[in-house]
Amino acid sequence: MQQKLLFNFSNIGFSLIVACFMVSNTYAQAHEQVSTSDTKISKQQNEKSHSLQKNTNSSHSNEDYLWMESLHQSISNSVYQSAVWFDKFFLDENTEQATPRTNARIRIGWEPKARDWSEIDTRFRIKVKLPHFKDKIDLILSDDDELDQSNLPLDSPKAHQEGNEENFAAAVRFTHKKDKNRLLESRIGISGGDIFVKARHKRRYTWDNTHSFRFEPSLYYFIDDGLGAKLFLEYDYQLNPQSQLRVNYSIRGSEAFSGIRWKHSFYKLTQLEQNAATILGLKVEGERNGENGFLIDNYTLSYRYRFNAIKSWLYFEVEPFLEWSEQENYTTTPGLALRVEGFFYKG
Repeated sequence: MQQKLLFNFSNIGFSLIVACFMVSNTYAQAHEQVSTSDTKISKQQNEKSHSLQKNTNSSHSNEDYLWMESLHQSISNSVYQSAVWFDKFFLDENTEQATPRTNARIRIGWEPKARDWSEIDTRFRIKVKLPHFKDKIDLILSDDDELDQSNLPLDSPKAHQEGNEENFAAAVRFTHKKDKNRLLESRIGISGGDIFVKARHKRRYTWDNTHSFRFEPSLYYFIDDGLGAKLFLEYDYQLNPQSQLRVNYSIRGSEAFSGIRWKHSFYKLTQLEQNAATILGLKVEGERNGENGFLIDNYTLSYRYRFNAIKSWLYFEVEPFLEWSEQENYTTTPGLALRVEGFFYKG
């Protein structure tokens, strides 16, 4: 068994490349299965759709909800079947295969702003838990940095990405220690065509039921960019059960960059109701100790309204914002982001 595990880890690069194919295969299978949705809807889904039709008294609502349920089921099943196939690489011959757990997030957004009306933003993240390693190893495929997932109400992703963190990444994550207030993990994978290894430690301290502090250093190495590090600090103050103030600060640097990148963020988070929330935010980012000395690249003021509607797995966002960018000589640039996001899970 140990020899087989060592063999599997020595071929981890091959597995990651295959995992990239898994993403394209997932979308292809979902498209194919949606076209034949009328014959693949389960009895339970039909009953749920008929009940919904009675409540809305609409002859077309049943068909609308059926195709949405079919789409959700198709993508969830495609990701799940790919996870089962991938998990077999780590299965001992004499061991019965267990059920993996999959979680996929797909987001599509249009973010027009002054002087640029063509900004289309698409994001995805697929996470697979490998049961044969006692949930200590995950496969993560993503085109954004998931470190800030769940930082905002309703599991909201980041509104804006930073630098090379927009690149597609495929990684195997090893969880060494995890509890309510502590996480220690490491990763090996591919990002933007570059192989990397990364280690991250996260600690959270809370007191008086109203204060919370998060401390998160990370160390990483890219073959092309060399050694790098990042430090993330965050303080939360709970105003009341529905409202919170949040301040965070992050710095990062690497051998490939002469200076240090930094970012300050200030948020007021409000939970309006069970399925809706707002985030008022101000973000300031820039660099120091680089070729230009101390420089502020961008100011962003935004107000995001995020809500869940139609289906429990479907979310919508409307976010007007103002930017003052160094590239635009700090001219006021208004914009509006419209996003739809789906969560697909099984196992």
